[in-house]
Amino acid sequence: MITRRSMMAYTAAAAATVSVSGRAMAQIAAQPMRIVFPFTAGGSGDALARLLADQLRIGLDQPVIVDNRTGAAGRIGVQAVKTAAPDGKTLLLTPIAPVAVYQHVYSNLGYDPIKDLAPVSQVSTMDFALAVGTALPVKSVKELVAWCKANPAQANYGTPGAGTLPHFFMVLVGQAAGIELQHVGYKGSAGAITDLAGGQLPMVLSTTPDLMSLHKAGKIRVIATSGTARSPFLPDVPTFIESGYKIQGDTWYGMFAPAGTPAEMIKRFSDILVAALKTPELRDKLANLGLQPTGTSAEELRVILQRDSAAWAPAVAASGFKPEN
Repeated sequence: MITRRSMMAYTAAAAATVSVSGRAMAQIAAQPMRIVFPFTAGGSGDALARLLADQLRIGLDQPVIVDNRTGAAGRIGVQAVKTAAPDGKTLLLTPIAPVAVYQHVYSNLGYDPIKDLAPVSQVSTMDFALAVGTALPVKSVKELVAWCKANPAQANYGTPGAGTLPHFFMVLVGQAAGIELQHVGYKGSAGAITDLAGGQLPMVLSTTPDLMSLHKAGKIRVIATSGTARSPFLPDVPTFIESGYKIQGDTWYGMFAPAGTPAEMIKRFSDILVAALKTPELRDKLANLGLQPTGTSAEELRVILQRDSAAWAPAVAASGFKPEN
């Protein structure tokens, strides 16, 4: 029989349970959300991560931190997100390579970008740019191709490293132009660009943010960019397509969550990012980094990921690149 005393005890216990549960939920909500960026602090990608963290902090009304989880060319950071709980507390901001290209490069990647990650939004893009030294007597891609044919032993190009997208893109350039090019991989773009400006290297392929300031200062000469339209940061420079070569490609940053993250959370994150990337203030800040803001839905990023993964596979295969680990 349920007595008045037992009912009162039950009610008190239930109230206590609700109170504890409410406190626990509040504590979970107050826990900082993190954006894993799989490279070191200080570059344009890290700056982008911090700008987006601030927008999510405002939109979600909770702390958001950036976690620079570096190593293995970005793979360690992606793996950390793969194994994170799908509770909306972890996001990944990554450039294209770790999620759309590395599956064609590494035999033991440690994650499947399609199965292990949930797309949230593509947030920005940037073009590649081909630059030559000012001492080189060329001002266009066609003139560079002619120079390479006349000087095959000197037809060397620098990139930020072997197995990077600039390396693979220049494989496409060589194929389209019908020339043999020798790759010189550096540990980052800075060394390659320094040697280009100093006359030790005839050409470099890197991103537009890496090259545009020296081009505008007249210390190097950018002769082509890789987009379907001219870069807004280098409007005086034609694209490869305009130059007569049917090659195109770009690099981008995308936001992802661990697979299994609830769809309503994914949509909320995407909506906040898309709205923020339409504001003049944030667009101006990205422009200062040499980035072109986009802001897509989760489904649009899924399509981009699958499309670009298929598009880069032939260039990776043609490069013959084999990683050491």
